[in-house]
Amino acid sequence: MRARALLGWLVSPLLAAGALADSAAPAVLDGKALYHEKCLMCHGPAGMGTGLLQRRVQPAELAKRTNLTREQVIAVARAGLGNMPAMSRGEVSDPQLAAIADYLVTAPEANR
Repeated sequence: MRARALLGWLVSPLLAAGALADSAAPAVLDGKALYHEKCLMCHGPAGMGTGLLQRRVQPAELAKRTNLTREQVIAVARAGLGNMPAMSRGEVSDPQLAAIADYLVTAPEANR
C-alpha cells in the first residue's frame, strides 16, 4: 500500500506536467493576418511591394516574381533589400516570419 502511495506521489506531477505541456502547445500562426499586420502598409493588400512603392515603379518589380522561395522571403525580410529595411526579431519573430513567408509562397497568384 505504501509503495502504491509513493508511486502515485511520484507520477502525479509528471502527469500534470504532461497535461500542462499539451495545453501550452504553440498556436498555429495565420500568415495572411500577420502579413496584413506587419507588411501591408508598404507592400499593399496583394503583396510584393505595391503600397508605398507604387509611386516609384509600375508594376512593382516583385509583383512579377513567381519563383520566390520561403528562404528568400525570410532572408530579405531579415537583411532588408533596396528600400525595404531589415525586420528585426523584435518586430517579427522567427515563427511569425515563417508564417508570412509560407503565405506568400504557397499560392502567389491568390495572394496578389
